[in-house]
Amino acid sequence: FNSLNHDMTLTEFKFIWYMEYSHRMWGRVVGLAYILPAAYFWRKGWLSRPMKGCVLALCGLVCFQGLLGWYMVKSGLEEKPDSYDIPRVSQYRLAAHLGSALVLYSASLWTGLSLLLPRHKLPETHQLLRLRQYAHGTTALIFLTALSGAFVAGLDAGLVYNSFPKMGARWIPDDLLAFSPLWRNIFENPTTVQFDHRILGIASVTAVTALYLFSRKIPLPRRTRMAVTSLLAVACMQ
Repeated sequence: FNSLNHDMTLTEFKFIWYMEYSHRMWGRVVGLAYILPAAYFWRKGWLSRPMKGCVLALCGLVCFQGLLGWYMVKSGLEEKPDSYDIPRVSQYRLAAHLGSALVLYSASLWTGLSLLLPRHKLPETHQLLRLRQYAHGTTALIFLTALSGAFVAGLDAGLVYNSFPKMGARWIPDDLLAFSPLWRNIFENPTTVQFDHRILGIASVTAVTALYLFSRKIPLPRRTRMAVTSLLAVACMQ
């Protein structure tokens, strides 16, 4: 307010305050939704030894996620006397916060589905092993693309270029490698960050499409085929 948003009203401030407050409260509810049932099931003796380890890991990840959230917000509240730019959190901490949330969500979903749905016993053919490898590689690529999106958000890199497929009038912008040393461009140059996110996004959609086409050549259970088809549909929508 002192350095930039002099005309902000109390009502406008309350709006952003309640957004942050709701996010924190929702995060705490999520934490309780993990920890309280886990403690109850543990006390009742309903958890097997491997499941106890899994539950401890998930509960620990929930707490770590909350800690990362606080650490991220803290970076946006630090005084920067030489800067009158829009206050923003560290893109590194934002990416870490998002990444840990994706890991937590994926691990929770995987654990839940493993308990609810019996695993298919399929013959370990060469094609099936290749499909599994492709699926793991595609997962890693999608995860990396999501993390790159956090850097775009943290740097407001989406505001630099708003045309597609070219960036402005060029395929490769002039200021792509403007920062020194070179590695800083990947994480701190808004142009490079947006360029990388575009390339990773296109690569992710291409990888998902290739995974779907390859899966069509293999006899798979209905559940697996439905999962691959859903993945392609969501990738196109995204």
